[in-house]
Amino acid sequence: MSAVLADAVALTCLAVLLATAILHLPWRREAAVAVAATVVVLTTGLVDRGTLEDTVRELLPVVIFLVTILVVSDICARAGLFAAAARLVGIASRGRPDRLLLGVFLLAALVTVVLSLDATVVLLTPIVVGAAATLGTSDRPASFACLRMANSASLLLPISNLTNLLALPHLDLDFVGFAARMAPVLLVVLLVEYAGLRLLFRREIAAPTTPVGEIAGPPVPVVPVVVVALMLVGFVVLSRWDVAPAWVSGAAALVLAGWAAARGLVGPRDVARAAHPSFALLVLALGVVVAAVAAGFLGELVEGLLPDSATSYLALLGLAVLATVAASLLTNLSATILLVPLVAPLGTTAVLAALLGLNIGSGLTWTGSLANLLWRRTLVQAGRPVSGRAFHRVSLVITPVSLAASVAVLWALA
Repeated sequence: MSAVLADAVALTCLAVLLATAILHLPWRREAAVAVAATVVVLTTGLVDRGTLEDTVRELLPVVIFLVTILVVSDICARAGLFAAAARLVGIASRGRPDRLLLGVFLLAALVTVVLSLDATVVLLTPIVVGAAATLGTSDRPASFACLRMANSASLLLPISNLTNLLALPHLDLDFVGFAARMAPVLLVVLLVEYAGLRLLFRREIAAPTTPVGEIAGPPVPVVPVVVVALMLVGFVVLSRWDVAPAWVSGAAALVLAGWAAARGLVGPRDVARAAHPSFALLVLALGVVVAAVAAGFLGELVEGLLPDSATSYLALLGLAVLATVAASLLTNLSATILLVPLVAPLGTTAVLAALLGLNIGSGLTWTGSLANLLWRRTLVQAGRPVSGRAFHRVSLVITPVSLAASVAVLWALA
């Protein structure tokens, strides 16, 4: 196969996989597409056996973490953790839209940091929409807070976003070191994002409310809270011995699955559906296909756009912008697999700058991250669809400012 044809086949396979992820096909079709794309791309010769084994070995812990954290999040939702948290936020707001926005903003950031961004957009968002309706206020500020935090608050911990987990092996940082580097960056990002939401939704926040009742919700379930807290401690402690987060999240998933099954909350099929194994297979296929794309002209093109060094603010900002563009075109997951290995020789700060673009920058367009698309689908199912104009009104204002400010902090503290 010629080089041009091989590149074309690899790019076609990548497009098919991205379309499959966006369309959220039934699991059998999703798995079939993943397997077929992998087989086809292997015929191009762009990925040899060694590269295939290395790619699978690198992605497997990330995929196992994805499967297990999805189970943890689903059981927490079934146990009423998100509903209970939303009820407490609603009570604390005392019917004031500005307080509701602040409470949801902080809650969404916490859920994203601990349980990953998918839990925020799929499980928390519809509950927040319902809480806003009960308080008789617009749900737009709170629902957009969930979206913004799903991408931007995922900076703090390696487990907050798959992009971080994929980048971690290329960083000279452990779990605690990653959090320490990103904590001041996240603080500034939170301030910028909250100020932006207050500004853009000032009319909704100032509008009078017409409560239709009290926010309903169960009491806070103790066992899920304790298990999630211990899981977080486990991430921190066991990272000192290079124990992969997947082992910790796997143990938490087993404990919660057993607890939930004993109470009739889940059955084996429920756990299997929550794990979404076909999507895990899609992520593995995506890694193999992106490895093929990186071996072709696209990898050479991206490598040619990288700076010779990444010590200045402008160089780091350029990396963040490049990552933002790549995420907008390929989704941030694919862009991470492509970009991070190429940026890694420039050092840890350079990779972290790229992560700013892959996380914050992915909020710029609908296709920047799968979280954006899942959020849109969630609101459609809740009967509260969001137009592209409304989405970009927020993303085009907040994202560039948040990205520039976060790079400035990263550069200043490097």
